[in-house]
Amino acid sequence: MRIGVIGTGRIGTIHANTLSRHREVGSLILTDADPARAQGLAHRLGETAAPGVDEIFKWGVDAVVITTATPAHAELIGRAARSGLPVFCEKPIALDVPGTLAALAEVEAAGTVLQMGFQRRFDAGYASAREAVRSGRLGRLHTVRAMTCDQSPPPAEWLPLSGGLFRDTLIHDFDVLRWVTGREVVDVYAAGSDSGPALFREAGDIGTGAALLTLDDGTLATATATRLNGAGYDVRMELAGERDTVVVGLDDRTPIASTEPTGPPPADKPWTGFLERFGPAYEAELCAFVEVLHGERPNPCDGREALQALRIAEACEASRREHRPVRLTEIPERAESYG
Repeated sequence: MRIGVIGTGRIGTIHANTLSRHREVGSLILTDADPARAQGLAHRLGETAAPGVDEIFKWGVDAVVITTATPAHAELIGRAARSGLPVFCEKPIALDVPGTLAALAEVEAAGTVLQMGFQRRFDAGYASAREAVRSGRLGRLHTVRAMTCDQSPPPAEWLPLSGGLFRDTLIHDFDVLRWVTGREVVDVYAAGSDSGPALFREAGDIGTGAALLTLDDGTLATATATRLNGAGYDVRMELAGERDTVVVGLDDRTPIASTEPTGPPPADKPWTGFLERFGPAYEAELCAFVEVLHGERPNPCDGREALQALRIAEACEASRREHRPVRLTEIPERAESYG
């Protein structure tokens, strides 16, 4: 099996390393907007570098992994679908719902596979939380609290391309909220703050955001995020039910300090970023993709799942902008609704 990897930045390098070691993957073809970066990675892995995306399709591959900047995702997904190739793509499909729907239409017309990169679905802690909810161990779920805190902001030049905090960062929380609880979001109320470094204001983005979400069974959920959390990288989810409460992401590296006299000590080595915190999950999702290609398992996260997470993010952006609650029914999920 030969797989083309389009994009060899941070995530692309992680995925290329995983695939290069996989016993079911014979070879890789790597390409990047920076050809020297693709060449360097190919040399280190003993794989082949291509001068551009065209060569990925001309030279022949069995599947494509897309880890480029988000604006290129939808076009590449469509091109792969028209070539009859299965795709693994980092989130999101596109920065808006119409672009997402257009790419999904191409995949569905071609009958090909599109697996999305929501790696938290492959994290042991989130999987255990899902089991706790689905088994009834927690009883009726009444409250969920999700949070994502980056230790330091991304490069200033990248922020205008990211889609904003809700679409870029909290979209992971929105996806895993649906996956863990098995419920749908019916309405949101969101707010954001651009206080802090000027790069957020200059990019028209926010550095901190919060959303109150109501699920279809009445469960209340909060999701918060910030791009500047000096204590370290902190991703958690608390799920409280009538019988029990569990928390994801609480371990000896969680960057929090208790003010109680008998509380646990601060972490000696707090998490510094998502690549470190979710390393095993990133590897697991690519191994799952190979299993999907071999017909050994169903697609664990298809494009329609990504669409639903994006719709929640879009509703939060509308709520923040307009200072009002937004129902998910206001964010259409069919192409004809956009005229």
